[in-house]
Amino acid sequence: MGGISIWQLLIVAVIVVLLFGTKKLRNIGGDLGSAVKGFKKAMTDDEKKDADFVQEKLEEKDSTAQKSEAKDKEQA
Repeated sequence: MGGISIWQLLIVAVIVVLLFGTKKLRNIGGDLGSAVKGFKKAMTDDEKKDADFVQEKLEEKDSTAQKSEAKDKEQA
């Protein structure tokens, strides 16, 4: 009733191909694909940086705790 049927989608697709041409649509698809790929790569790089940062902070905290324990043992 209010939905879009397969025939309406097919007509819209044919009109888009006629307006822009297959070469231009292929270029747009390639550009869009590389943009999505770049975005995914940036997201995984950012997550790796965050994980590395957290790991460094944990290591700093552990080394500080070990130093203070060694200092306490020397004083005792």
